[in-house]
Amino acid sequence: MSSAPLASVLFVCVHNAGRSQMAAGFLQHLAGDRVEVRSAGSVPGDRVNPAAVEAMQEVGVDISAAEPKILTTEAVQASDYVITMGCGDACPVFPGKKYLDWALEDPAGKGVEAVRPIRDEIRTRIEALIAEIDANQEA
Repeated sequence: MSSAPLASVLFVCVHNAGRSQMAAGFLQHLAGDRVEVRSAGSVPGDRVNPAAVEAMQEVGVDISAAEPKILTTEAVQASDYVITMGCGDACPVFPGKKYLDWALEDPAGKGVEAVRPIRDEIRTRIEALIAEIDANQEA
């Protein structure tokens, strides 16, 4: 019997092509169906950054099928956590949501060597987020 997700998380960056896609990929990979995962961008790109796809494949996470999506008010309202990655004022704010801003370097236009440290920083933050979500369920 599957239970409802513990929480829903929305990752937002401007183009929804790098940081937010890597974060969503890690959360889906590490938390499975325990957490509902969304990602979006205020000005979505045409495709996910190939260097981000390659960097994620190196650690066994496939985000090659992901597509950038436009940020909607509904996505924010449906999420418990809204994690921005440099989208600034583009994110609508609603009471009762937990907002986090992760200052992460933008991987746009960079090769896979430059994307790896960004990927690793995202993974560290995702692991901490999962621990926080789990701790909140036990409280």
